[in-house]
Amino acid sequence: MKRFQPAKGNIQSANVAEINKHYFSPFSPGFSAFKNYLVLLFLLCNCTIYAQAGSTSATDTTYQRVIAERTAKIVNTLNIPDKEITAKVQGQIADQYILLNTIHDASKSNIAAIKAKPVSKEEIAEAVKKEQENKSEKLKQLHAQFIGQLKSTLTEAQIEKVKDGMTYRILPVTWAAYLDMLQKLTQEQKDKMYAWLVEARELAMDEGSSDAKHAVFGKYKGRINNYLSAAGYDMKKEGEEWAKRIQAAKEAKQNQN
Repeated sequence: MKRFQPAKGNIQSANVAEINKHYFSPFSPGFSAFKNYLVLLFLLCNCTIYAQAGSTSATDTTYQRVIAERTAKIVNTLNIPDKEITAKVQGQIADQYILLNTIHDASKSNIAAIKAKPVSKEEIAEAVKKEQENKSEKLKQLHAQFIGQLKSTLTEAQIEKVKDGMTYRILPVTWAAYLDMLQKLTQEQKDKMYAWLVEARELAMDEGSSDAKHAVFGKYKGRINNYLSAAGYDMKKEGEEWAKRIQAAKEAKQNQN
């Protein structure tokens, strides 16, 4: 299956200023409000950005190196003073990635075997459904076990950073973008939107590849956009107005310099 790899081009900060810095610099070639809008819309719509991932086994040296590098980056954000605890947490996260891939690989093999059986389509569909439910239950149990391990060592704030690190910081980046674009959201709307993003992050953590993680968030972003549209927001217009504000801010900053 496609393995987890660090996604290329992901925004590494939830700060809107950082979003602008990476994607909306007035000194970049072809800068325009229209291009801004396209990128912003891409961030908030159902579309997903998929990282390239190589096909390899969980015991492959290259795969292990990728996991080690990724987990090190996550743990470095936690500012743990104790080196032994740092190594322990890094090992827990690395083990989680490997265990997740083991479950996904086994399920993929089981489904392939089911589909190869000389039985009716209805029987195959039922068997595949049961296998998917079995996989979901295993992932749920592994997730709870993993969070329990982290709680024995880390604070809630540090665990949040681990979760964000395992999901490319999609939650804080997307949340900051929504808040900056839609500045008249009610508290009820904010609470519902944020709860959906948190739910998406919990599910995305258990996926075995970067494209699957992004796809989970894509589904929930679609749900949020539909919710906002039903509440009277014209998302296309809001995106265009947001792009104009960013453009104006960039031009003002450029004039000052």
